[in-house]
Amino acid sequence: MKKLYLVRHGQTLFNELHMTQGWCDSPLTELGRKQAKEAGRSLRNVDFSAVYTSTSERTSDTAELITDKPYTRLKALKEIYFGLYEGQREFTQPKNWFVDNTDAFVPYGGESVQEMAERFENCVKAIMKKEEGENILIVSHGCTIGTFLDRFAPDTMQLIRNQHGIPNCGIAVFEYESETENFVLENLVDPLRWGHKDDDVVKL
Repeated sequence: MKKLYLVRHGQTLFNELHMTQGWCDSPLTELGRKQAKEAGRSLRNVDFSAVYTSTSERTSDTAELITDKPYTRLKALKEIYFGLYEGQREFTQPKNWFVDNTDAFVPYGGESVQEMAERFENCVKAIMKKEEGENILIVSHGCTIGTFLDRFAPDTMQLIRNQHGIPNCGIAVFEYESETENFVLENLVDPLRWGHKDDDVVKL
């Protein structure tokens, strides 16, 4: 059975400064690079047949620190577009926009959460249909992965939301059921928090 490995990018400068970062970009911090290397260590036993990232450099830089496999960059895997809120301080964002005000950025030229979730899910499904190998790595973003978890593992996503969201370089492992196009969450890993114990290594 095919497996999907969804990884959020490592910490960036904008993450550290608490600035809104959707389609705009900023480099990985020293911590972000360390997170990506730890994710690579956790995934060292997995032979990826294909690797994908968004077109944001923070995801491709993360992928290069996780694996030396070649990768494909796709715009549909990008973070939600925040419109005029891009590059602004996070505290200026509308309250609870991810859950209760999902069209909050549309009046400012941005995307709705639904639009972002649909393009991301459709892209992931297209990738899983296309690829013939067993292990697919996609490096993407907090909101894209969050909506995917909300769709296919809502109880788990609620727990993650209560703990301040998906950590940088957090790994979500799904089994893909091709006949139904369903994804079943198998494992969640936060490599930097858990360190190098054998139990933290994602196994085939």
